[in-house]
Amino acid sequence: MRTNIIRHENMMASYDVVNGWTVVEADGEVDAHTAPMIREGVLRLLDEGHRHFVLELGFVTFMDSMGLGVIVAITKRIREHEGSLRIASVSGRILRIFDLSGMRESYEIYPSAAEATQSAPSPGSLAHWPHPSG
Repeated sequence: MRTNIIRHENMMASYDVVNGWTVVEADGEVDAHTAPMIREGVLRLLDEGHRHFVLELGFVTFMDSMGLGVIVAITKRIREHEGSLRIASVSGRILRIFDLSGMRESYEIYPSAAEATQSAPSPGSLAHWPHPSG
């Protein structure tokens, strides 16, 4: 069952738990005004005990550098809690932001949330972040 964590005129975010993953779906614009709300929402979930996240970006219509910065900030916090983070459903336009920033190789990016949640999370998967393991 999806639970709303953010409601704003330009963006909404909700989450659901699937196979041990907390799937946070953002819908709308992720920019200087809304990105801090996503950060606070994820930090609240961390405080509630969630550790393994999939950030689903398929409904994100716009994301700027502030949005990417918030993803980096929440990744650091998730890492501190020995959690994991996967990115899912990224449009070509949003993926380009990851490419231009050099961050694409730092994240596990999946075509869909279903694929991202197919395998159960493994604690400490961010141990080598921001450099890819392998």
